[in-house]
Amino acid sequence: MKNVLKRGVISFFISSFAGVSVNLIIDCIVNASGREGFISMSPDFVKLFPTPVVAAYVNIILYGLIGFTFSAMTFVYEIERIGFVFQSIIYFVVTAAVCLSITVILWQLHKYPAAFAGTLAGYAVTHVIMLVVGYRNLKKDIEEINEISGGSV
Repeated sequence: MKNVLKRGVISFFISSFAGVSVNLIIDCIVNASGREGFISMSPDFVKLFPTPVVAAYVNIILYGLIGFTFSAMTFVYEIERIGFVFQSIIYFVVTAAVCLSITVILWQLHKYPAAFAGTLAGYAVTHVIMLVVGYRNLKKDIEEINEISGGSV
């Protein structure tokens, strides 16, 4: 459990930093192109807070929470009694519940179709990549076990 929390905390900070960095780059480019006062947060999200600065801090925490969830939930792949497909389903459902509720409900993305579609596409691509990497690692582990035991796949 200690390693799960450690991975989660590290991912919290990495995700927070990455989110701030991406937002900063977007804000700088858009503001430099002549659209002064642009901030890369949903206007409806910003309205939930007393100032845009508070909204930005909460946004950073939410980025971190998403990273924490993705990282901490990897513990499900360490449970040997359940199969890879079931592990993947559990991982997907839990991360979807946390991450999509943040991105859709809190950031009000359902009001911005392009941002909503981009977020869903990014989420789906992330899971496909993770599933492929996990499957390849699992297959490699099975091949190594079979080589040691003298069996074949």
